[in-house]
Amino acid sequence: MPGMSGREVSGALRKRHPGLKVLYVSGYTDDAVVRHGIVAATDAFLQKPFTPLSLARKVRAVLDGPH
Repeated sequence: MPGMSGREVSGALRKRHPGLKVLYVSGYTDDAVVRHGIVAATDAFLQKPFTPLSLARKVRAVLDGPH
């Protein structure tokens, strides 16, 4: 969304839909993303580049995970 970060978008959507599951995707390393407060350590994260299979597996894990 123009003018908003992924974190801001997910925060706004989670206020409206508390059970919403979010998968963050970034080219930054997992550690750098967490350190900069983009996602909490408990949020789902997939680092680029990824394969279609790894994306599908991660999405499935997020959907099957706790609410």
